[in-house]
Amino acid sequence: MSEMGDLLWQPSERRVEQSNLANYMAWLSRQGRTFPDYEALRQWSCSDLDGFWHSLVRYFELDGFEACDCVLDTEKMPGSKWFNGAKVNFARHMLAQGEPNRLAIFARSETGPARKYTWRELNQAVRAAAQGFRALGVRKGDRIASYLPNLPETAIAYLGALSIGAVWSSCSPEFGHASVVDRFSQISPKLLLATDSYRFANKVFDRRDEVTAVANALPGLARIIHVAGPAGEQLDGKILGWAEFMAAGVNDAVNFNFEETDFSDPLWIVYSSGTTGLPKPFVHSHGGVLLEALKFMHFHMDLKPSSTLFYFTTTGWVMWNILMNGLLTGGSVVLYDGAPMLPDEPGILWQLAGEAGITFFGASPTFVGEQAKRNIVPNRNYDVSAIDSMLLGGSPVMPEHMDWCFANLGKDIWITSQSGGTDVASAFVGGCPLLPVRAGEIQCRCLGVDAHAFDIEGKSVTDEIGELVVRKPMPSMPLKFWNDEDFSRYRESYFEEYPGVWRHGDYFKVNAHGGCFILGRSDSTLNRYGVRIGTAEIYRTVEAIDEIDDSLIVNIDLPDGGFYMPLFVKLASGEMLTDTLKAKVNSTLKTIYSPRHVPEVIFQVDDIPYTLTGKKLEVPVRKILAGADPEKAVSRDAMANPTALQPFLKLAAELTATRSKIAL
Repeated sequence: MSEMGDLLWQPSERRVEQSNLANYMAWLSRQGRTFPDYEALRQWSCSDLDGFWHSLVRYFELDGFEACDCVLDTEKMPGSKWFNGAKVNFARHMLAQGEPNRLAIFARSETGPARKYTWRELNQAVRAAAQGFRALGVRKGDRIASYLPNLPETAIAYLGALSIGAVWSSCSPEFGHASVVDRFSQISPKLLLATDSYRFANKVFDRRDEVTAVANALPGLARIIHVAGPAGEQLDGKILGWAEFMAAGVNDAVNFNFEETDFSDPLWIVYSSGTTGLPKPFVHSHGGVLLEALKFMHFHMDLKPSSTLFYFTTTGWVMWNILMNGLLTGGSVVLYDGAPMLPDEPGILWQLAGEAGITFFGASPTFVGEQAKRNIVPNRNYDVSAIDSMLLGGSPVMPEHMDWCFANLGKDIWITSQSGGTDVASAFVGGCPLLPVRAGEIQCRCLGVDAHAFDIEGKSVTDEIGELVVRKPMPSMPLKFWNDEDFSRYRESYFEEYPGVWRHGDYFKVNAHGGCFILGRSDSTLNRYGVRIGTAEIYRTVEAIDEIDDSLIVNIDLPDGGFYMPLFVKLASGEMLTDTLKAKVNSTLKTIYSPRHVPEVIFQVDDIPYTLTGKKLEVPVRKILAGADPEKAVSRDAMANPTALQPFLKLAAELTATRSKIAL
């Protein structure tokens, strides 16, 4: 088994020469800028933001930038403005990439045949959807909300909305109504696309009651567009069927025109939960996402018109948006609606890889760990011959994950780990087709991302664990949080710790040769299976249960890519933590929010530890359970109730005795 840092793979000379990144560096050389290696290029991309980002406009031959008066008005964060005056419709650029008769979307569910759309068919469907939205009175800036599975209809509606300047926002149908309302009620959508049901692991889940509850909580909602799920039931309310909606748009599709949108016009709203209050609604821009996506898809994922991209994701996660960004390369994307492992077919995704001819396969380290436990051997039992690259994301990657991929997929596959955030809809650190792959390492910091590890004094350190910070602006940093007009919540979230520097909330290390390590959350947000969950969501639900007075929850990354998420509850006087109460807690969390909100284990404690200022000690408790020295993790003098820490110290000792290492 490989050890951390062992050399596992070197790109061949042919792969390097044919990479998009090598082509870009050769183009730069012809413009008079020559760089000896990737690191030199990266340093320039961060030191000369104007030069780097303007070079991408020229390299990708983007139109609409002729009227912009500057690349970046200021490097001061927050508040930087990019390409003022540029006219950039994200969907127009995306839909112009592919050859008409080549495949754009390959869609598969747990059951039934695949559905395929060529680029010509996708363009026609998107134009019909766009005109259908316009016929319903949707105008530039209106919000369109989606409560749909990972279907072609979702992709078509998404691109149709962006085409007319509407602002897209999505929740997966596995989310319970409270979680959906927490998100959509903040943005007042004009339309809701919804399904009656969805299928997962061979079970059909009825969502009609959830849709009704969501619709009733959104007073500004004009219509609901129904996309039939596997149950095929009708929804109640102001319903328009998908076929009827599309038919209305088709009649006027020949008159379609893309909405003229500014570089900084809102594109979509995605959500990431904090520790208090409602989920944070990030607003990203047409131009910012376009530039970041072009850079990331071409240079850090090396996708080409011949590529077929797949990443296992739901529509409630920004990775779905990023998956769709694969279309910017002129290749195809694969949508999968269902569970990553079926009871009767745990290798369903490898079967999908063969059917769709997937060249770039993306999943989580947790998925790889489960495949290993089940003794799945893809290159023996499935056709995975087209796969030449693989992305592992969502949680820290260990050497054994990479070992398994090389052993079971092929020795000449480029295995890359990447990490970013919903916050920027891109990656801070990621892959580079010019560099070797080392066990457990992320290959590099991405171009244009001035990422560093800061120590406690705010100094950049190498070969030491610190806070992940970004010292200069990125085009896809949020325009704002919706309804945060004075930017107070935005500043508090990212710029309070180091004024003028983005603090992301991850522990981070970069070594001497540029290899990177993401070592878990440094704040109290729960990062589970790559999806962030706000502790406020858990507390709001758990503490509404009559038998429970107070609670605390943490999530710890495990070395095998898994997670350990214990919930601690302080019960009401006279109550006991019975199996019945545990089942009630779990069922409530699963129903109102999602299966990801359900803890692995529930412990009863006498008291929940608090600071003197009334904050729950989530981060210190997580550090202690992960093996940190309690005296360094928390100051007892700063606690309102120091004795409340005792059961957590006891559990930490038990965990230490049963594990070799849990990532901080």
